[in-house]
Amino acid sequence: MVFGDINLSEQQIRGNYNPGAGGWPTIRYFNAATGYDGAPYPKKTDKAMCDELGDDTYMTSYVEEQGWTTLCSVADGSNCSEKQVDFIGKWKVKGVPEVEAQLKRLRGMTKDAKSLKPELAAWLGQRIGILIQLQQAGEATVKEEL
Repeated sequence: MVFGDINLSEQQIRGNYNPGAGGWPTIRYFNAATGYDGAPYPKKTDKAMCDELGDDTYMTSYVEEQGWTTLCSVADGSNCSEKQVDFIGKWKVKGVPEVEAQLKRLRGMTKDAKSLKPELAAWLGQRIGILIQLQQAGEATVKEEL
């Protein structure tokens, strides 16, 4: 995920971005599901935007959900939920080709992520993040064996 800061008095924005709508700062995210237009940050509380995202819990959740990633570490299990640990256990025993096939399938699902409930979209991203780690670990193991 990449963060950018735009000063509207110096840099004009074209398109459907509607800066300032929904409060200040205007937060938008861009991924495969949103395309070039992006989507506005989906507020979760009645707090001001800066207060909500100033809370590490909400900011971490936002990055994980919209960036389709996870802080869960496959290597040592840190920052993993029970659900994530179960998923890791299931996929850790599979070979690189199976992991890559599942990763391709899940990435294909990201195109329709806008239609998913937020918790399902988040779980999709977490699985992608875990599979990427498993893929990288598997590729490293294969290289060591050579």
